[in-house]
Amino acid sequence: MHSRKLAFGNLMKLLRSFAVTGCGLVLVVLAIGGCNKTATDSNEILIGHYASLTGSQATFGNATDTAVHMAVEEINAAGGINGKKMRLITYDDKGDKREAGTTVTRLITKDKVVAVLGEVASGLSLAAAPICQENGVPMLSPSSTNPKVTKVGDMIFRCCFIDPFQGAVCARFAVEHPKLKAKTAAILYDQSAPYSVGLQEEFEKAFVKLKGEIVLKQTYQEGDQDFSAQLTAIRGSKPDVIFIPGYYTEVGSIAVQARKLGIETPMLGGDGWESPKLGEVAGKAFNGCYYSNHYSSQDPNPRIQDFIKKYKAKYNETPEAMAALGYDATYILAEAIKRAKSLSGKDIAAEIAKTKDFDGVTGKITIDADRNAVKAAVMLEMKDGVATYVSTIQPGM
Repeated sequence: MHSRKLAFGNLMKLLRSFAVTGCGLVLVVLAIGGCNKTATDSNEILIGHYASLTGSQATFGNATDTAVHMAVEEINAAGGINGKKMRLITYDDKGDKREAGTTVTRLITKDKVVAVLGEVASGLSLAAAPICQENGVPMLSPSSTNPKVTKVGDMIFRCCFIDPFQGAVCARFAVEHPKLKAKTAAILYDQSAPYSVGLQEEFEKAFVKLKGEIVLKQTYQEGDQDFSAQLTAIRGSKPDVIFIPGYYTEVGSIAVQARKLGIETPMLGGDGWESPKLGEVAGKAFNGCYYSNHYSSQDPNPRIQDFIKKYKAKYNETPEAMAALGYDATYILAEAIKRAKSLSGKDIAAEIAKTKDFDGVTGKITIDADRNAVKAAVMLEMKDGVATYVSTIQPGM
């Protein structure tokens, strides 16, 4: 399902992964006639996107970027925004916080974009959000779930759910799902990632509120490869479930090492698990494990299946959740710009804030007073490396 063939869509992915300067950039520009285009072209609306196209979290960035480009192409083919074409400028931040700040600064000060899309990882969004806020340029994150992201200011938005909801969903699922019925849990989290730190806090609060007990907490850092000490300690605590709110980059290795240590305890995680790499690395080691996510490609909803059909035709693979969120974010931003009185940051931000019941691939999306998306989550079970739909949890349930 995730094998890559040399097709145009995948060639575009490859081109976006090269970090060069000048007209070649790490950027791919849509609706261009060459590098002679300027930011002041009155027939264009410039949109910036920063993403991890290379680095350890590259599957996040590339999945998002391919879908953002597809959405921009569709919007332009349908006439653009109020008669103007969208021009997308994408920079690779390499999964580095300093690069995230540098790329967003360039998008705003040199390229003169009217709005910014990005990032996936909350730590990278937190690095760039203050720059957007200070310059009065709206930033819409497709998939950063840490609550701190939108607290930066009134120019910062997201179209995904936030960790208090995601943590509560995971805790409730651990307690109520008939295959789990967990009364105790151990937590293993990445202390270097705001996403992981925040999500484990929310899971713990919700799990304890449901009368569950956290019997042990262990930490690691991004890039670690040996988790035997933490897993041995967890094995000794004999939890009913192990909550691991990390990114796929480490979670796969954790699962493999846990099984080698004889730990058969079900593992549970958040949307940071979402990557085809997870199944490739861990395979059957993840059987009977679950994670929360933004959508399921198995959902028969015509809106979802139409998106998947178009994406597969273009890129020859099934889109993961980060792609679906990138697609939704692009359309939400385009609709807001279309409604805005002008292309000023203030006017565009005001319209993003008015988004209500947007019919997205990842569900109905409403932006609340805190600039967060109110929307459902899904739970998926890993079966022989494949994420399989289990249930949908609505806000307020």
